[in-house]
Amino acid sequence: MKKYLFILLILSSAQAVAGLSKWVDADGNVQYSDQPPPANVKAKTLRSTSDAPILTSASGVAASSAPPAAKTLAEREAELKKAQKAKKDAADKAAQEQALKEENQANCDAFKQNLRTLQEGMRIVEVNANGERSFVTDEQRQQRIAKAKQDISTFCK
Repeated sequence: MKKYLFILLILSSAQAVAGLSKWVDADGNVQYSDQPPPANVKAKTLRSTSDAPILTSASGVAASSAPPAAKTLAEREAELKKAQKAKKDAADKAAQEQALKEENQANCDAFKQNLRTLQEGMRIVEVNANGERSFVTDEQRQQRIAKAKQDISTFCK
């Protein structure tokens, strides 16, 4: 039983790759068949093993246009390299944009913390270049608050 099933499967698969032709008969009816058409009609192959449509004339000569020339190995390799370079460039650009975004976010957080410190009203002590400590005046504090707000508007978008 298995032998007959196997033979049936092989025979049915051979039909699956058979060509399909279309033509108009003498009465004007459109005919479809997997058998070759009569020699005196113009037929169009709808499906063949190579999947290329071929028109045949009454003389039996193929009347299809030539398929486009296949690309050479060097052309395909050049296209592949070009595509890989474009993909790498896009990835590099995305990485740079992400790094810039992270840097701006870090700056934004630092400027916000600076503004909160300035607005708390506690006395702020600075150490100058000589190592001496000095207090920040209220006027200096207001200038620094304005500068911090300006920095926040620049980096926190």
